[in-house]
Amino acid sequence: MSKPKVIVTVAPTGGMAGKKQNPNLPTQPSEIADDVYRCYNAGASVVAVHARRPDDQATCNPEIYSRINRLIRDKCDIVLNNSTGGGVSGDMLRKLDNGLWELDWQERLKGMDGEGVEMCTLDAQTVCASYGGMEILAPTTPKRTRELAEGMKARGIKPEWEVFSLSDIVQDVGRAIREGLDEPPYFINIVLGVTAFQGALPYTPRILQMLVEHLPKDSVFNVSAIGNAQLPATTQSLLLGGHVRAGLEDNLYYAQGELATNVQLIERTVRLVRELGGEPATPAEAREIMGLRPL
Repeated sequence: MSKPKVIVTVAPTGGMAGKKQNPNLPTQPSEIADDVYRCYNAGASVVAVHARRPDDQATCNPEIYSRINRLIRDKCDIVLNNSTGGGVSGDMLRKLDNGLWELDWQERLKGMDGEGVEMCTLDAQTVCASYGGMEILAPTTPKRTRELAEGMKARGIKPEWEVFSLSDIVQDVGRAIREGLDEPPYFINIVLGVTAFQGALPYTPRILQMLVEHLPKDSVFNVSAIGNAQLPATTQSLLLGGHVRAGLEDNLYYAQGELATNVQLIERTVRLVRELGGEPATPAEAREIMGLRPL
């Protein structure tokens, strides 16, 4: 009997951490591409790309995304998944009159325009992040969800629905699916342990089990967990028949007090997949599982 295929996503950069926290964090296009290629060789089949400016601040600049994507594609056929959240610094931040900050909506839309992008994150809910002494709103109203989803469909991009709580699944993503804003299979990334996000849930086995039980019909799910929750949460995802993500976006450490590299985290995840009877999917197999066009 063939082994179940598991999509292993590498999240190499993210939009929050910097090199001061972990010097192994790749932020510039060539750094990101080289690190992604090493992770591809270790068994990753999808990359969650975040772009950074030359000063390492966050951006959704399509020229920078295109540069990253071209450099990666020159090396391998890994699935390219670009962020429409960007991050909590740089081009993404806009100061409001009421003292709050906001992720600039027009900048977020640019995340769909990178050359070669196959997937984009779609956070269909409104989030308030506390970071660096700021309260940062990321309002993705139903109208904005529709605009993002329709923009992705027009570009031939598959949404990755990022969810942080039960209400995100049953209300926001459920509404979008009922409105026909995506086609099955629906790829849903369950993100747990984001303590900086108001309304986000911690990882516990019962919480993850509950979220999986409420996924829409025809869903393919992935689990991402932050910090020391990464290893147990991804293990449980495999036991529940899901897919997994690892990388410095989610976890800067390999063990307590030991800074990680992306390759270390992916190699450990791949070992876990195999110990539990699975086999890492190739990029071609990942595209088939998620309903993407062949490359």
